[in-house]
Amino acid sequence: MFSNKKILISGGTGSFGTQMLKSLIKTKVQEIRIFSRDEKKQEDLRRSIIDKRVNYVIGDVKDYNSTLSCTKNIDYVFQAAALKQVPTCEFFPMEAYKTNVMGTSNIIDASIHNNVKKIIVLSTDKAVYPINAMGISKAMMEKVAIAKSREMATKKINCSICVTRYGNVMFSRGSLIPLLIEKILKGEELTLTDPSMTRFLMSLENSVELVKEAFLNGKNGDTYIQKSPSATILNIAKALLKIFKRNNKIKIIGPRHGEKLHESLCTSEEKSKAVNKKKYFRIPADLRNINYDIHSKKNDLFNLTEPYSSNTTKILNLDELVYLFKQQIEIKSFLKNR
Repeated sequence: MFSNKKILISGGTGSFGTQMLKSLIKTKVQEIRIFSRDEKKQEDLRRSIIDKRVNYVIGDVKDYNSTLSCTKNIDYVFQAAALKQVPTCEFFPMEAYKTNVMGTSNIIDASIHNNVKKIIVLSTDKAVYPINAMGISKAMMEKVAIAKSREMATKKINCSICVTRYGNVMFSRGSLIPLLIEKILKGEELTLTDPSMTRFLMSLENSVELVKEAFLNGKNGDTYIQKSPSATILNIAKALLKIFKRNNKIKIIGPRHGEKLHESLCTSEEKSKAVNKKKYFRIPADLRNINYDIHSKKNDLFNLTEPYSSNTTKILNLDELVYLFKQQIEIKSFLKNR
C-alpha cells in the first residue's frame, strides 16, 4: 500500500508518529518525512531509528510556508501535530486553537496545493461533547477537515481527507499510565482526580491499525472511530500496583481544569448514521451543499441511541485490566528491566 510512496508525518516525533514510523519502515516506502518543531526529539528519534529513507524537517504547522515546504512531492500525509494536554490548553486556549485548528488547516491547504493524494487527520474522544479548550479545538479541527473534504468533492480536487478518532492511548505522552508507573517505582503517593472517572484504553498499535484502515478503505470525508474498552482510573491504579507488587497510597485530589468524568467517542447523532463494524464505526460525511430544499429527504430522520462513551462501553474489572496491561510491550519491558 505504501510501496515507492513518499509520506509525511506531521507531529512525527510524538507517540503516534514514532509508532507509525516503526510500522512504515517495515514496508517498501520510498521516503518518510518527519515534520515537527522539536529538534531534540528529532535527534533522539534519528539516533534510535537509523534508516536512510527517513528525513527530518524542522518547522511548525502554525506557519503556512513551513507546511507548504514540507508537503512538497509528498503522496500521503498523516496529520498528528497537536497541542493535547488538557490543563495546558485550558490556560492557553489560543495556542490550542492555533496549533489544532489553524495548524491542521495549513497542512490541508498546503497538501492540496502540492497535489497530495490522501490526508489522514488524527482526532480524539475529547472532541465529542467537548467541555475543555483542547476538545473544542479538536472538534473545530474535525469540522475544518470535513468542510475541506466537502469543498474538494465540489471542486473535484483529486485528494481525499479522512478523520480518525480514538480515546486514551496507553503509555502515550499525556496518558495517566506512565505517570502512575513512575510514581509507583519511586514509592510516591498516587494522586487521582475522581475514582469513578472512566477512560477508554487502547494501544499505540491499535491507533496505527485504525489509521491504516482509514487510509485503505476510507472515502473522502469519512470519520473512523476506534471501539475500545474502558476502566475507572481507580482500577487502573490498583492494577498497576498489583503488577508491580507495591502498596503506594492513593490520594483523591478532585478534578483538574477542563476534565470530564466520562469521555465519548461517538455522539448519538453520529451513531444514527454510522456504519457499525467489528472494531470501529465509520461515519460518512454529509457532502451535500447548503441547498437543503433540493437535497433533503422526508424520511431521512434521526434514529437516536445512546452515545458510545467510556461509561457505556465494556468496562474492564481489575483482573481484566491486569491481564490487558501485562500484554503491553511497555509493561513487559518495565518488568524485564527491574
